[in-house]
Amino acid sequence: MRLILYGTNPCQLCGEAEDLIYRALEGQEYDLIKVDIRKSDELMKKYALSIPVLSIESNNQARLKWPFSEVDVLAFLREQA
Repeated sequence: MRLILYGTNPCQLCGEAEDLIYRALEGQEYDLIKVDIRKSDELMKKYALSIPVLSIESNNQARLKWPFSEVDVLAFLREQA
């Protein structure tokens, strides 16, 4: 499974979200791709006020916006499976 975490660098909330995702998915196989929204005007317009945002590469329409918890991450992934 490939996950996408939209954010910026530096971004304290994005770092917290990344750590939370790692904890929630410990022992599971996945790739986490971090996308810096500042590199795209389209992504800036879409996510500037809502980062961090988690998405699944195979279903980029589904998004989990901050704030979220480990339980939220697991529920989001189950719903999208």
